[in-house]
Amino acid sequence: MQHLVGGISSAGRAVPPLGPQSFYVDRAQGPHLWADDGRRYIDTALGFGAVLIGHADPGVNEAVHQAMARGSMPAFAHHGEETAAAALTAACGPLSQAIFLNSGSEAVHLACRIVRAATGRPTIVKMAAGFDGWFDPMAFGNAGSPEARIGNSARPVRDGVALLRFNDLGDAERLFAERDDIAAIIFEPLLANAGCIAAAPGYLEALQQMARRHGILTIADEVLMGFRTRCGLASHGMGLDPDLATVGKAIGNGFAVAAVVGRPDLMAAAADGRAVRAGTYCGNPVATAAVSATLDILSKADYTALAARGDRLRAALSTAFAAEGIPASTAGLGMVFTPWFAPEPPATYETAAALARQALSLDWHFALRREGVMTMPQAFGRIYLSFAHDEAVIDAMVEAIRRAVRTLAGHRAPDR
Repeated sequence: MQHLVGGISSAGRAVPPLGPQSFYVDRAQGPHLWADDGRRYIDTALGFGAVLIGHADPGVNEAVHQAMARGSMPAFAHHGEETAAAALTAACGPLSQAIFLNSGSEAVHLACRIVRAATGRPTIVKMAAGFDGWFDPMAFGNAGSPEARIGNSARPVRDGVALLRFNDLGDAERLFAERDDIAAIIFEPLLANAGCIAAAPGYLEALQQMARRHGILTIADEVLMGFRTRCGLASHGMGLDPDLATVGKAIGNGFAVAAVVGRPDLMAAAADGRAVRAGTYCGNPVATAAVSATLDILSKADYTALAARGDRLRAALSTAFAAEGIPASTAGLGMVFTPWFAPEPPATYETAAALARQALSLDWHFALRREGVMTMPQAFGRIYLSFAHDEAVIDAMVEAIRRAVRTLAGHRAPDR
């Protein structure tokens, strides 16, 4: 690769070579992908969670092909936008209006503009180690950054963004007492990019109530979790009622699309120009056709069965490691989880950062890759499942995990 910087367009795409040949994807179908050397793998990265139905789903692809045949990039409005918006908001309860964008980072960027315009206040609160996109300033405090590990140090604040300690209601009380310029707090149902750290029971509900008492809006960042656990917002399934939400990834089954959904009184800030919105490709016919087709399929999908298959896989992973005397656990849900080389998964980012062992995670990645399962090679990497990962695929994954664990146990001491 001489012309593409680093051989990749996004840092997350980097995959370490296994042997002399670098890894490049040739094609993907259903739960599988094929490398350019012809080898087939069960895919657990799934476009970093963007593919939920399965790669190259025929129904989604056909809808996109029809849209392309009519012209993929008109400058002006088209009926496909409203059709997709109606399908999306029908699953989002009182968040009955939508604006389409091209990526989750763009959606978060616009949501922050909207709440600032609606409230007249400049500050956004985000979770330390939460991932709300890679745009400045919302990338401040992302997992892996120095600011994410707040500990007992002073609260990091930069460019209108203040960090909050996740799972710490006392810290929220202190923050709300410190500042009267907070427009909104943005939260994820699960800190996926920090190793699938779950919210403590009742934490997000109490945080939302506290924010409401202080007149602070709430944004559910569901770019990763939206429509993944149910055909709708994960936050609604948890009993929350955010004022706005950002969605993406799963709503397009791999096509580049995201959206902000919100209450009409707040979305009015974008409609009347107080919150500026633009974007050449936003709401294009290809993206909106993918959304409409994907949501139609997801509305009939069996999420309970998918979660059960994932839970079976998680249990098999823990059992395989236990059989070799290696402490291991998983954090997350059936359809998205992170393996941890520890008896219990972390409840805080500080614990997660201390437990992360990149060398061991890389050995685990290589062991599975040799068995035909492709995973994210990072210590905080996630295992995603799609609806195309049926029982037969899970059976194959369980056997691959057992063999990979035996290989790992034979080549590396458990405490390393």
